[in-house]
Amino acid sequence: MTQRRLPRPSELKQILRPKPIVLNPTDRRLAGAHTIADLRTVARKRTPRAAFDYTDGAAELEDSLRRARQAYRRVEFHPNVLRGVSDVDTSKEILGRRSELPFAFAPTGFTRMMQHEGERAVGRVAERNGIPMGLSTMGTTSIEDLAEAAPGARRWFQLYVWNDHGAGEDLMNRAWESGYDTLLLTVDTPVAGARLRDVRNGLTIPPALTLKTFADGAMHPAWWINLLTTEPLTFASLNHFGGTVAELLDKLFDPTLDFDDLDWVRRTWPGKLVIKGVQNVDDARDVVKHGADGVVLSNHGGRQLDRAPTPLELLPAVLDELQGAAEVWVDTGILSGGDIVAALARGADAVLIGRAFLYGLMAGGERGVQRCVDILRTELVRTMQLLGVRRIEDLRPSHATLR
Repeated sequence: MTQRRLPRPSELKQILRPKPIVLNPTDRRLAGAHTIADLRTVARKRTPRAAFDYTDGAAELEDSLRRARQAYRRVEFHPNVLRGVSDVDTSKEILGRRSELPFAFAPTGFTRMMQHEGERAVGRVAERNGIPMGLSTMGTTSIEDLAEAAPGARRWFQLYVWNDHGAGEDLMNRAWESGYDTLLLTVDTPVAGARLRDVRNGLTIPPALTLKTFADGAMHPAWWINLLTTEPLTFASLNHFGGTVAELLDKLFDPTLDFDDLDWVRRTWPGKLVIKGVQNVDDARDVVKHGADGVVLSNHGGRQLDRAPTPLELLPAVLDELQGAAEVWVDTGILSGGDIVAALARGADAVLIGRAFLYGLMAGGERGVQRCVDILRTELVRTMQLLGVRRIEDLRPSHATLR
């Protein structure tokens, strides 16, 4: 028969461990975020629907994005044991320079629309963590202002070739003079994709205060207060434009873009050149022949052509074709450190992340972006340790197969 007794105070002390009270609301929100999905949940609560959907959504039925994420879910890891993994090195050489982590912040448009700190916050986190950051042509912080905010960060500039080549040349010159060492030329946007969430939300830049957005703003007062009490939300590299996102993109993008334009960019830009938006083997081979130092296998986060190829699945064929002639990166669908390990094991030189850090930005500004990096680093290290791998260079295709 069980005999009962009252617990001793010393015994209660061992099990009664209340969590410390966190007074700062941002710190409190972020402390409960243990995955990128958690950051997304916080971001969704704190951001008006139109701004959140711009980040979260994709084109048409959103099949490209869904398939990309499913591809990573299909990865099966094959660990080795007894390898001694107490000391893991997450650094990787990317285009001739060391990055402390094997990923970079992708260039994202309208970033200050997600949260008022915008690209400056992202740049400071990139600088602090020793990883590269891309600034978009459609960015809301200027080339020069980002360089001032994060002078020690490795900065890349992303370019769309417009109908006005003179404007593009001016941007390239400004970026080079401001210390940006790599140009990301995006080539999968002859016209804007059908991003139906944006259409249905009536998204404009700057956001218009309609009856619908006013009602939504009542649910997100902090976002609107920050928008209205900080510098106006504009495209830092463009002249003022009022209209929907799709109208802006179709006005700027050049549907006549061809390999002659790529040759012009290569002649104009003195630094490293990476072509973003490659979606088949032939194009990967051809852009390298025209002087590219790297290619990004990308379907633009599923935001352009729906049912486009999945970068992770395309990767082996491109690697086989290029045979090391250029670096090969991937993006789209990457939401965990395990996803990053999978892409690297299958041969990618690096990955770009976009939505993951934007969820962090919306959830908590600069601290949210840092929380994103902390989550990905923790997952990256743990996955490598469980695989029995100490260095990024030791990852092999045999460690990650698609089933």
